[in-house]
Amino acid sequence: MECVLRKFGSYESFEEATGGPLLLRVKSRVVVCLSEELLSQAVMTVESCRPTLTINLSGARQHWLEGMLRHEIGTHYLRGVNNGLQPWGSAAGRKRLGLRPANPTEEGLASLHSVLLRKQPFLWRAALLYYTVHHAARMSFSQLFSHLARFVRDPAVRWEYCIRAKRGQTDTSQPGCFSKDQVYLDGILRILRHRRDIDFKMLASLGKVSYEDVERLRHLAVLHKTRIPHFMQDQERYLQQLDHIVAVNELDDSQLCELIP
Repeated sequence: MECVLRKFGSYESFEEATGGPLLLRVKSRVVVCLSEELLSQAVMTVESCRPTLTINLSGARQHWLEGMLRHEIGTHYLRGVNNGLQPWGSAAGRKRLGLRPANPTEEGLASLHSVLLRKQPFLWRAALLYYTVHHAARMSFSQLFSHLARFVRDPAVRWEYCIRAKRGQTDTSQPGCFSKDQVYLDGILRILRHRRDIDFKMLASLGKVSYEDVERLRHLAVLHKTRIPHFMQDQERYLQQLDHIVAVNELDDSQLCELIP
């Protein structure tokens, strides 16, 4: 400390000389980029201290773009920001409190938000991802590719689904799968099953937590700086939209109770 004062005269001079200029506070902004090189539809990263959303142009549709933003920014990004404010914002904090994994709640919620405001909110992608993984466990790559032709005619799109389901395999002529893609539909069905019991505004505020942990974390939550996406603020309307998703996908509560006890 004495050396610093002798050389720079004050801590402030030392900080400016060795640390460089202050970083801009850009965490409230998200940069959106377009790419043709992604395997997934979109991905959130941090580049040069800026939250960056990269969207896959291959197969992207104009009317689906808003759903991607609700998925990546309105769900993943905002829940991440809120999570950082909480006592469980670190791995140690999660372990200390014995929290369940954030998935399948995290991806289920994000997937619902992708279709939330569509006139026809079919859960096609989540269902096809689940289905593809299920059959990949029993089929070779080529068998799977042929099998999916019933649902997807475009060979480039079929290829994408097969690649996702078979990634990590050293020999794709053998049955086997990468099962992570089943988390989307799993999470969707769990949330729809319990939609009348979940406090969705609290779920958003608490950050990256399971809906099953909401009630026990409520009294520990730091809420004064949390953000809730605009489409979740009216909980009555939000529940109506979830009911619409259930109806459009020809589900009912008895089926959901059977699938998710």
